[in-house]
Amino acid sequence: MSDTIEKVKCLIIGSGPAGYTAAIYAARANMSPVMYRGMQPGGQLTTTNDVENFPGYPEGITGPEMMMQLEQQAKRFEADVRDGWVTKVDFSGDIHKIWVNDEKEIHAQTVIISTGASAKYLGLPSEQHYLSLGGGVSACAVCDGFFYRNKEVVIVGAGDSACEEAHYLSKLCKKVTMLVRRDEFRASRIMEERVKKTENIDILFNTETLEVIGDGQVVNAIKVENNVTKEVKEIPASGFFVAIGHQPNTEIFKDFLELDDAGYIINKPGTSKTNVAGVFVAGDAADHVYRQAITAAGTGCMSALDAERYLAEVEAHQEA
Repeated sequence: MSDTIEKVKCLIIGSGPAGYTAAIYAARANMSPVMYRGMQPGGQLTTTNDVENFPGYPEGITGPEMMMQLEQQAKRFEADVRDGWVTKVDFSGDIHKIWVNDEKEIHAQTVIISTGASAKYLGLPSEQHYLSLGGGVSACAVCDGFFYRNKEVVIVGAGDSACEEAHYLSKLCKKVTMLVRRDEFRASRIMEERVKKTENIDILFNTETLEVIGDGQVVNAIKVENNVTKEVKEIPASGFFVAIGHQPNTEIFKDFLELDDAGYIINKPGTSKTNVAGVFVAGDAADHVYRQAITAAGTGCMSALDAERYLAEVEAHQEA
């Protein structure tokens, strides 16, 4: 452990739209924010080739380019953006203690958590290949469905989110084939009935994905197997959507912050406040509903404003 403890007004854990927006607002409020970008600098958007639904970009922009611009904007106001990731925290006392890379110890007056959530994938080599290329594999229908207008797509999943995304895709795509691993949905009855009643959604039960097939650059079919009959077939598709859930990156906070059953940080309604005074949350670490860049940025703004007000209250109390 380092013998030198760094003291900061505002520490931001994680980057992405939420973290960078928090950094911009905190820096403009003279809070001298320090950000550690984490293991995936820029967050999930760095795996997105085209972002067309973020206001202010009429021609669209790539995810990595957007994150670079947000970082530059934060640095323009002298936010201290650093490489590294937080490996341990201690929020049990009045001082918020954070350790970076298991070495550096930081004491922060306020902490903004913007560690996000990671989409779950099947783990198939072919899936990961086309995901890395941005050539037809996605975990967000709302983000990427627009690119598959009037085309055929496949979506895998059996819960409410999968049904919701399948229904969303059905409004854009010529045909949606839904792969359900078991012989029934895990979704609520109302969501199940909605997809079953949608004419251009074809549901295949007891079906698992074997391979994402393409020409090396873009997807053109999905090889699947019926796990009861063992029948193998290929389904023509331009896009493959994975809707099997997300894992919030909140493990290191579980001993101190209130989490829901899925591991998302619970914030006080209408605020970014957690159950620990001076600790705030922004973006997908708390949001399992919307998971959009624009909503993440909005909560990043909220967290910085909440942190600023908290510091003002603390200073006023000390002066009293």
